[in-house]
Amino acid sequence: MIHAGNAITVQMLSDGIAEFRFDLQGESVNKFNRATIEDFKAAIDAVKANGDIKGLIVTSAKSTFIVGADITEFGANFAQGEQAIVDWALPVHDIFNAFEDLEIPKVAAINGMALGGGFEMCLVCDYRVMSEAAQVGLPEIKLGIFPGFGGTVRLSRLIGIDNAVEWMAMANPKRPAAALKDGEVAAVVAADKLQDAAIDLVKQALAGRVDWKAKRQEKLDPVKLNPIEQMMAFNSAKGAVLAKANPAQYPAPKLLLDSLQAGASLPRNEALQAEAAGFAKAAITPQAGALIGLFINDQVVKKTSKKYEKGAHPVNQAAVLGAGIMGGGIAYQAASKGTPIIMKDIGNPQLALGMKEANGLLTKQVERKKMKPAQMGETLARIRPTLSYDEFKEVDIVIEAVTENPKVKGIVLAETEKNVRDNTIIASNTSTISITRLAENLQRPENFVGMHFFNPVHMMPLVEVIRGEKTSAEAIATTVVLAQKMGKTPIVVNDCPGFLVNRVLFPYFGAFDLLLKDGADFQQVDKVMEKFGWPMGPAYLIDVVGIDTGVHGAEVMAEGFPDRMKPDFKGSIEIMYENKRLGQKNDVGFYKYELDRKGKKAKVVDPTAYELVATVATAEKREFDAQEIIDRMMLAFCNETVRCLEDNIVATASEADMAMIMGVGFPPFRGGPCRYIDQTGVAEYVALCDKYAHLGKAYEAPQMLRDMAANNKKFYG
Repeated sequence: MIHAGNAITVQMLSDGIAEFRFDLQGESVNKFNRATIEDFKAAIDAVKANGDIKGLIVTSAKSTFIVGADITEFGANFAQGEQAIVDWALPVHDIFNAFEDLEIPKVAAINGMALGGGFEMCLVCDYRVMSEAAQVGLPEIKLGIFPGFGGTVRLSRLIGIDNAVEWMAMANPKRPAAALKDGEVAAVVAADKLQDAAIDLVKQALAGRVDWKAKRQEKLDPVKLNPIEQMMAFNSAKGAVLAKANPAQYPAPKLLLDSLQAGASLPRNEALQAEAAGFAKAAITPQAGALIGLFINDQVVKKTSKKYEKGAHPVNQAAVLGAGIMGGGIAYQAASKGTPIIMKDIGNPQLALGMKEANGLLTKQVERKKMKPAQMGETLARIRPTLSYDEFKEVDIVIEAVTENPKVKGIVLAETEKNVRDNTIIASNTSTISITRLAENLQRPENFVGMHFFNPVHMMPLVEVIRGEKTSAEAIATTVVLAQKMGKTPIVVNDCPGFLVNRVLFPYFGAFDLLLKDGADFQQVDKVMEKFGWPMGPAYLIDVVGIDTGVHGAEVMAEGFPDRMKPDFKGSIEIMYENKRLGQKNDVGFYKYELDRKGKKAKVVDPTAYELVATVATAEKREFDAQEIIDRMMLAFCNETVRCLEDNIVATASEADMAMIMGVGFPPFRGGPCRYIDQTGVAEYVALCDKYAHLGKAYEAPQMLRDMAANNKKFYG
């Protein structure tokens, strides 16, 4: 053994070729944490000191190659400020360079995922061979940063500026065929042939059949484009990237391009310094803090869900009650992920509607070449429409998705319970009605749980799993595992009106109603909130949700939380409803909806909407300061999120933030409401609440925040 460390071993194979093997002890994956980087340096020194090594293959003992840097270490590193980040990055560059500069040919044998820093390690090698099962990529942009271990420099020299920008700005992992096409890997082979292929390439290099030194030199020299060609390459890259990423919301893509451009004409070491400087600029942005936090929160949520697997019973057969848009969407989602599902309704027209929804979603998949027609047939065969309960004795879980009315739901739930086995779980897809209240209709409330999907089901990743007073641990666990199997992210919440997401959303609509009462222009509010980062402003959002749905939901919420959610005035949303303006459902709400040239519904201004708003406004229409709009909208939203934590509706800030991003489109680059409060500063945020407290209880700072401000505490760190 030439080197035996905690993360890397080096041993001689034959013919002067050694294996440089990554196998981080005590971890399921290889990653570049502090310990690995130290060991990397020691392993390079061991190779340098051994005169018998003529060439290297770089391998992984795990099913993934290397997943990248250890993201959990970023927070502490990045908090030190810009210069400290540069000082952290440059010694890592020195180690990577020392490996690249070894006077022997080096081939990476990529057996699985090689992402971020893991792929940058592959770029340091002279050649790369890939298994058919492997994927490579530089996804750092998703974290608000860009590659910082030399990826920008080496990739742009190996595959050209255009291709390198596409790889890094799009952030999607590349499959073997794409990596081969772009010239990033030398060969793609079957998994069992990978090591042999890597050894063979080292032998070819040693025999002089491939010029590995020239291959290495490409990465040491500046980009091979003259100044005019460079300018043209960067101008077209900027046009393509900045059209998709607004630098005010997502600064990393622009900083990546600036860094690439600064280093393109420089040799490797100077170009790496330009990369480190640009990387540090991206790392200190609040967006990077939020997006890295988001990634860590996602891991927390996934780990939490995984814990439920032991307590769940298997779901081999599911059923959905109600074949509307939601029911059809749920049936499609279950069937497309392999769970057979019965879809029941009271009449054939309704069943036809549900099947049409599922069929339409599958047809789109086929049109986009995401699915073969045969797979579509198999998926559809897993959905069985029925008018009777005859087959329900075989069902492990029933998801109720009938109309949002407690009486109707109560009758359907009681009827269902009589037709299923004693251990069948019944889940309600209610969006606002208390699970404990609905459970009063049942003989076995322990088997009853909330399973709230969001519309459209196939697109929205979140499912709220709601625990009623009597819901058993097994019912929760089984529902969580089914949601995961359906490709969703479940978050378990305790019962209250609106649960978590809708409970927080309704004060946001309430704040919008109050702004309009005080003379705000709903179009201005929409524009300000969209600029803030929401996918759509509140007027457009309530049109999409459905104004009738909003009004019915608001009634439930007003009953549950009268001090904060029962307004003492008639609002604009209600006046729209009274005038039968339901939003996109009937093409008139705050906006009018007309078909554009492509046949899609487009919103247009409707003067009637302004006339109706004016009837309930108590102040003249005026332009508001943008920051006041943001503050008033966000305080109501974030305060209610904190109250859900206070009331133990949701267990952690991580889950609350993830639910808001996945459930209602909270701007990801702001990291969620708790992260937003942290980044505002808890004390500063409480002062804002005090400034607007005269507007009502929804704006008053929750006690939890006052205590946090007094003790200088944050939600994160």
